[in-house]
Amino acid sequence: MKIYLSIIPFFLLSIATVKSQEIPSLDWDALQETKPWEATESYDPIPAKVTPGIFSFPPSDATILFEGNHLDAWQKPQYIYEGANLDILKAMIKNDDPNYDHAAADWIVKDGACIVKQGAGAIETKEAFGSIQLHLEFLSPVDAGKEGQSYSNSGVFLMGLYEVQILNSYENSTYSNGQAGSVYKQHIPLVNASRPPGEWQSYDIIFNAPVFSTYGKLKSPATVTVLHNGVLIQNNVELRGPTVYIGEPSYTPHAAELPLRLQDHGDAVRYRNIWVRRL
Repeated sequence: MKIYLSIIPFFLLSIATVKSQEIPSLDWDALQETKPWEATESYDPIPAKVTPGIFSFPPSDATILFEGNHLDAWQKPQYIYEGANLDILKAMIKNDDPNYDHAAADWIVKDGACIVKQGAGAIETKEAFGSIQLHLEFLSPVDAGKEGQSYSNSGVFLMGLYEVQILNSYENSTYSNGQAGSVYKQHIPLVNASRPPGEWQSYDIIFNAPVFSTYGKLKSPATVTVLHNGVLIQNNVELRGPTVYIGEPSYTPHAAELPLRLQDHGDAVRYRNIWVRRL
């Protein structure tokens, strides 16, 4: 989920009618001099490669979020949050309007897949979730000339805040805590189970939402287990807070249930067969 200047405006624009001073902004041109995001990039260890497994089918009690025909379960979020830093995150949580009139999700639906509409911004579920079992399948398109974080980048944000990275990590090097299957900038995957670009892949995720007291104190942190193409790559890891691109994460109180979000990072990543089970 590395940020480039061509897509920076997506992260800072509010889709809601709020006072601009309520949401902090960053001087991205000035930050190019010091590149503070590099401080949280880890390149060691490099996960070993393994042969991936197979897909699964939704159980009878699953909530189907996308089955190939429409995006009726999805909408555009109030804010386009992609984890720039903690101050922006906190301001967006504070200014969240439960009565906000969301626009319809406008990604492309074609040939049974949902395709990121580049430049349109993220989409999120209309329904809010806490702890869940999530299954989704994705395809990183072949894109000659791209590399690193620029090669088929997207992400699934649990509760709209906690990202499991989606990226082409098949023979495509980047920092280890930013490759496919990482809990972005928090946990390196145990192994690299990526298929080549142009092939469908799957994530099966068990997410336990954080719990806050009545007064906003963290009682228990979020945990995540991830299987990538049937291979265990994150084993009940503990999250240090929501995803941030610059700086260290830490918790800020938020609702017990929030929408699931898929990221527009400027690449035409495809999704299919998305379902959840509440835990």
